[in-house]
Amino acid sequence: MAAFGSFRLGRVLLAVAATPLAGPVSAKAPELPPTAPVPQLNQQVTPPAPTEIPVPEPRPAPEAERPKNGQPQNDQPQNGQSRTEQPKPPAIAPQPPEKPAQAEPPANSPVAPPNPAEADKKAEQEILPDPRSVAIAEKEMPAEELACRRRLKSMGVDFEERKPEHDTAVGCSIPYPIVLKTLGKSIAIGPEPELNCQMAEAAARFAASVIQPAAKAEFGTDIKSIGQASAFVCRSRNGGGKLSEHAFGNALDIASFTLSDGKEIDVGPAPPEKDAKFLDAVRKAACGPFKTVLGPGSDADHSQHLHFDLEPRRNGGTFCE
Repeated sequence: MAAFGSFRLGRVLLAVAATPLAGPVSAKAPELPPTAPVPQLNQQVTPPAPTEIPVPEPRPAPEAERPKNGQPQNDQPQNGQSRTEQPKPPAIAPQPPEKPAQAEPPANSPVAPPNPAEADKKAEQEILPDPRSVAIAEKEMPAEELACRRRLKSMGVDFEERKPEHDTAVGCSIPYPIVLKTLGKSIAIGPEPELNCQMAEAAARFAASVIQPAAKAEFGTDIKSIGQASAFVCRSRNGGGKLSEHAFGNALDIASFTLSDGKEIDVGPAPPEKDAKFLDAVRKAACGPFKTVLGPGSDADHSQHLHFDLEPRRNGGTFCE
């Protein structure tokens, strides 16, 4: 009986299990959020900043500087900080090179052109022999000397011929000298100077073209005569050394001027105002027609006269002061 009851109970349970449920069984849908997030377009994403800046690993020390026995050296960087090495001072401080006594210019450096005035001074210091010292008169007078005399006569200059001057010991020489009696038809000169013909012609032209007009302009009258202080003199320059242009009859010193009204104008360091104006005009105009012009203020030797000469200079230069 009991067995039959158990069998029956089992069938009942099986039948209940095979019977479908009374209503449909549906799964519960998930709840949606009230608003859905909208994706952002073209938005740059910034990566998060690192919390710590990485520090590069220090370079390994050379073999000689590596720590021994695993012990760290005191000068190794700690806590990620880099170390700046300090330069070690040299055992011996370097000494600056000694300054040379005088720097030598390079071999190919450009050379400045020579200054004519400095070249003349250098030549004077060397006291080279003057080629005019050996000039002697020929049997027949050269053509240029004859032409010079014809020009003097055309200007109304009165002159006389003199014998040649030549001193071999000193070096003075005038192969064809003349003595001036006048510098033109209306201008006398005294004492009568002995000059070479070229210097005589230059003096006569200067008297007619410069001295006479300057006297007219300043004093309203003509020059009657000119007083000379020196012409041909066989000597060296003052102070010795090179021969003077006077030694070749190539220089004339003027000490005074006399006007047709009798007024006399003396050359000196402090002449009256009108005289000074006339003398300055003559002196300035002389630089060019003559190669050397000296006077009061140049030096003590020329304080009382005007010195004019035709000294041949390099490149045709002049010396006027």
